[in-house]
Amino acid sequence: MKTIKQTVYFDASPHEVFELLMDSKKHAAFTGGKASISRAKNGKFEAYDGYIEGKNLDIVKDKRIVQEWRGSDWEEGVYSKADFKLEKKGKGCNLTFTQTGIPDSQYEAIKQGWSDYYWNPMKEYLRNKN
Repeated sequence: MKTIKQTVYFDASPHEVFELLMDSKKHAAFTGGKASISRAKNGKFEAYDGYIEGKNLDIVKDKRIVQEWRGSDWEEGVYSKADFKLEKKGKGCNLTFTQTGIPDSQYEAIKQGWSDYYWNPMKEYLRNKN
């Protein structure tokens, strides 16, 4: 099992970034895939038309999201832990992301996937909404 740690700056408030990750409609808008995201602790979520699924372990509005997370092509019962920390930085927000427990066979694809399918589309969405 492997770990990913990435820090990404967004030209948006922590609240805006939190909403992109936790609001089903906004999440679907930047990813292009259906999303159903509970905001409750222990609530379930699905994203990317059901490819990603898991549950919320901890949520601190506009500050932190911790989720049990897996891809549908992972071995049955295998979950990683995804931790999104949001901090105000100047006029924007730093997102510090740590994902632990990634299967070795999925590591490279998942590591690149966060940039390709989350961080870059989120930045594009935020640019285009203004």
